Amino acid sequence: MRNIHIALTIIAIALTMGSCKTLRPYEMLRTDKDYEFAQQESTHVEYVIQPNDKLNIRVLNNNGEAYFGFGGGNNSNNNNFNSTQNQSGFVVEYDGKVKLPILGRIDISGKTLRQAEDTLELLYAEYFPDPFVLVEANNRKVTMFMNGGSRVQTVPITNDQFTLIDAIAACGGLTEISRAYRIKLIRGNLTDKPKVYLWNVSSLETLDGTNLLLEANDIIYVESRPQHVTRVLREISPYLTLVTTLMSVYGVITVFTKKSGDSAPATPN
Repeated sequence: MRNIHIALTIIAIALTMGSCKTLRPYEMLRTDKDYEFAQQESTHVEYVIQPNDKLNIRVLNNNGEAYFGFGGGNNSNNNNFNSTQNQSGFVVEYDGKVKLPILGRIDISGKTLRQAEDTLELLYAEYFPDPFVLVEANNRKVTMFMNGGSRVQTVPITNDQFTLIDAIAACGGLTEISRAYRIKLIRGNLTDKPKVYLWNVSSLETLDGTNLLLEANDIIYVESRPQHVTRVLREISPYLTLVTTLMSVYGVITVFTKKSGDSAPATPN
């Protein structure tokens, strides 16, 4: 009975220590139960170019033939240039400028993609007749965290109508322990009061707002079921093994001591 009490005491201590932070130390982006989430908005802000962006830029004429740039050109020199751009694009440098053929370094940070196209068309008009410029940011992405943060995937924004459902589909869907009714969208500077939205995609009736268009650098966090029983058993397993071992050793010693006492010669009166 005493051994059973010891085992139960060890288990109780393990359960007491088994708080959420102890059992799920990897879990991230927690919010309090009374956290005030941002109201879902239907507006969508155009993407603004910023330092470290990678841009695909193509300059064409009115006939659709490319002077240079992503996917254009017929001669071997131009093809080599396009191959290089396909791999890396034009990088916006730390000061917001991008180095382009003919023009050199141009200040482009802070402009929308459409504004950048208009600006480049004006500048290239000095060198080409009626140029038509296409600008595309090829590093627009959102980051998805699942399973308490233990599973993460970067999802490229492939079009201007990219939604939460698109991002979930790109990740292969939710997992068995995902909470479809607790999906957070974190938008803005993480160190300066970002907006946090809460989504529920568990039923058709709760899909309202999930068509909110995603923006570059959004963070999507899918909460997961805690699985406390599984994790508690995992935590106390070493203690149970230790207790079982000690009890076995104690039993062997007890049996050996008892046999030694029984086999000892009787003391004469």
